[in-house]
Amino acid sequence: MSQHIAKPRTTAVILAGGTGQRVGLSIPKQLLKIAGKAVIEHTLTTFENADSIDDIIVLMAPGYVPDVEKIVAKAGLTKVAKVIEGGSTRNETTERAIAALGEGLAEGEDRNVLFHDAVRPLLSQRVIDDCVTALERYQAVDVAIPSADTIIVTRTHGEDGEFITEIPDRSRLRRGQTPQAFKLSTIRRAYEVAAGDPNFQATDDCSVVLKYLPDVPIHVVAGDEYNMKVTQPVDVFIADKLFQLASTAAPEQKGEEVYRELLTGRTMVVFGGSYGIGKDIAELAESYGATVYALGRSTTGTHVENPEEVDDALSKAYAETGRIDYVVNTAGVLRIGKLAETDNATIEEALKVNYLAPVQIARSAYKYLAETKGQLLLYTSSSYTRGRAEYSLYSSTKAAMVNLTQALSDEWAGDAVRVNCINPERTATPMRTKAFGQEPAGSLLSSEAVARTSLDVLLSELTGHVIDVRQQDPTAGAARASGFEQALASVLDRQDGM
Repeated sequence: MSQHIAKPRTTAVILAGGTGQRVGLSIPKQLLKIAGKAVIEHTLTTFENADSIDDIIVLMAPGYVPDVEKIVAKAGLTKVAKVIEGGSTRNETTERAIAALGEGLAEGEDRNVLFHDAVRPLLSQRVIDDCVTALERYQAVDVAIPSADTIIVTRTHGEDGEFITEIPDRSRLRRGQTPQAFKLSTIRRAYEVAAGDPNFQATDDCSVVLKYLPDVPIHVVAGDEYNMKVTQPVDVFIADKLFQLASTAAPEQKGEEVYRELLTGRTMVVFGGSYGIGKDIAELAESYGATVYALGRSTTGTHVENPEEVDDALSKAYAETGRIDYVVNTAGVLRIGKLAETDNATIEEALKVNYLAPVQIARSAYKYLAETKGQLLLYTSSSYTRGRAEYSLYSSTKAAMVNLTQALSDEWAGDAVRVNCINPERTATPMRTKAFGQEPAGSLLSSEAVARTSLDVLLSELTGHVIDVRQQDPTAGAARASGFEQALASVLDRQDGM
């Protein structure tokens, strides 16, 4: 009979000893805010959400341990086991981590360890999983990507400056990233051997294994272009923009019985529920047992641009059912035309319906959603990444929906109220047909498909996300791409949405 061998525990060690001098900061760069959160919080959240990671240790710059502990507590990062001070050098910091990892281990017991730079907040789950999987076969693993640039080797000749001495073959060159993953026994042994070298100095841990344990092969896992390190001032801007553009793959669809179990007895209020996506969401949720209030100008006479009518609609739903679990707003107007030729009434309508109405809906819905720990669902357009000529009002207000979603998800996190935003590509809705006329069959998403994804998002634990809905096979690899892969692809292939 074969004996079951338990998998070794896997710990992520977040190296956060940098000072931020190159970014021109008076605080460590890992505490700099990007997309509304400290860089290190983004990084820690990635490992918190990784199924292959059991716990996390943070090595923080001296004097800033309490700052990280506050971030961990506020964000509810339960996998963070300890936050300790790093050393004055990278070598010393890793040695402190190795010592902390060895505490409590039984004799002969080993564990997996992933060392990751705190200032690489765009790490994907795929890279983490690939590193952990590689450790099933190898004792040391690095992450790298091919070099797109030609690398030159130079030598300085006095006051004449630098001159090229060699140009290595680019096909064999790779740019190293993190995490770097090891069996704890391997990286510990490498540092023990290195301690005997009076000239020992290293900028990364794989180089220590390479030099002092030359017989240990170091496997290379494919990294990602967007797994960038926030080091220079321009990196702060680029990372912030990537977080802004990043979209999330839709949650997996649930079975019919699960939909019914989760929606029976729940109350949903849908603004813009007269037709199109809003109507389809309302009918779908109702078919699974939810009590739905589908509100619209043409059916119930509800004008979303009127705050009193929004308040009355929510108050009525709450009075009749005693709860509101989900508030959805699909209402919007799309007027085509050059801004200089647009009259004041049209401008005012666009701003009231597309921007002020969602703001008022959010403000009115908050108290009800806080009671049920519910969700507000908003809608954007793929034009939010770059305004479109002749419908500047629409695309700019849709960009505002993304910012509103991200801001409110942070603002309401303490009350466990979720806020998300659906970003459908071109969708067959009456609003779109009115603006663009009939378009080729099969070129548009169906409003039913967007409604189904919307329901999946409402029933998920996601918050603060922009969820792309695109015409593709959900089983294809592209559908499982990370949010940042989708962001980069979408920038190159944006089409006008709903």
